[in-house]
Amino acid sequence: MPIGVERLKKRAEFLRVASVRRKWAAPGMVVQAARDKGPTKADVARVGFTVTKKVGNAVTRNRIKRRLRAVVQEVIPTHAARGWDFVLIGRIGTVDRDFSELKADLRQAIGKVGAAATEEKRSR
Repeated sequence: MPIGVERLKKRAEFLRVASVRRKWAAPGMVVQAARDKGPTKADVARVGFTVTKKVGNAVTRNRIKRRLRAVVQEVIPTHAARGWDFVLIGRIGTVDRDFSELKADLRQAIGKVGAAATEEKRSR
């Protein structure tokens, strides 16, 4: 059964995920991950998005965030374990990267940071 996806919105949540120092850089994005410490729903992973001004103007940054949100909606419910927080950081290459490659980047990053759902958990 797929898990739900909620958003990280507060700066403190982003800083907590970054402080764990569990991350993976892919050509399309950087993924930071941490186990959720607070009271959470059992079938939820939380995700936050950020793109620095170095990447481009507001239009470019918003386009990158929209692409990352679309990738998360397709990948996180089926590939990520429950109870994890993720921060996706957009990169310059995110704008032009093929959507299927972005999905592959996120799947690989989830596995590399140790937040992948095992096969038995995916079938629940």
